[in-house]
Amino acid sequence: MDDLDTRLVTLLRHDARRSVSDLALDLGVSRATVRARMERLETSGNIIGYTVILRADAVELPVRGIMMIEIEGRMADRVIRTLGGFPEISEIHTTNGRFDLIVEVGAASLAEFDAVLRRIRLVPGITGSETSLLLATPRSTRARL
Repeated sequence: MDDLDTRLVTLLRHDARRSVSDLALDLGVSRATVRARMERLETSGNIIGYTVILRADAVELPVRGIMMIEIEGRMADRVIRTLGGFPEISEIHTTNGRFDLIVEVGAASLAEFDAVLRRIRLVPGITGSETSLLLATPRSTRARL
């Protein structure tokens, strides 16, 4: 990706529904150039899709944390499916090292956050965890409303 591709992706991250004409105007290039760049980025797999961001996804919960989770044996798929049903969990990542999963958890209060952690720790297959509160987010690539 060159500088133009990077600037195009940045604009699309903020609003993927913008017209090709608007994108071309902001980038200082023709509509044909924008259309060709988008097609190339899609074909190459750099852009794999466009999505809808719900207000609930964009409004941050005041109490957030990262929970590192150890999983027993071959229970990873079952644990991931179970955790996927928790509305308080916004992201689930597999990883290597001491922990098997890293999840981002959010809640409206510390009491609710504690309750979610207790529920997560009761999921069959989870053998250990460590949680850190997120204090601030100086940079994020997530879209904000």
